[in-house]
Amino acid sequence: MNRVFRMTAVALLIVFLFAGCMTHVHTVGAGPQTGEVVTQRQWYVLWGLVDITTPDTAAMAAGAEDYEITTEFTVLDAVIGFFTEVATVYPRSVSVTR
Repeated sequence: MNRVFRMTAVALLIVFLFAGCMTHVHTVGAGPQTGEVVTQRQWYVLWGLVDITTPDTAAMAAGAEDYEITTEFTVLDAVIGFFTEVATVYPRSVSVTR
């Protein structure tokens, strides 16, 4: 029992430590100017093969010409995905920094 607990704890630690390694940053124009952040969640089905929601990053930027788009798989996405993976549904966070 103790060995199973340790293995589970190590596996969870690895998941939480490396969950942020899937980050993509796109800078538009001169990059963020005001520091305002708008975040939405993007959802995929069939193990990430089919995108069912696509956040409108232009609307999230609210007309700004200089901003940064960050798409990442956060720790919260990992926790949500843990419960929704049975239905093959996975989230990803999309943030726009103005």
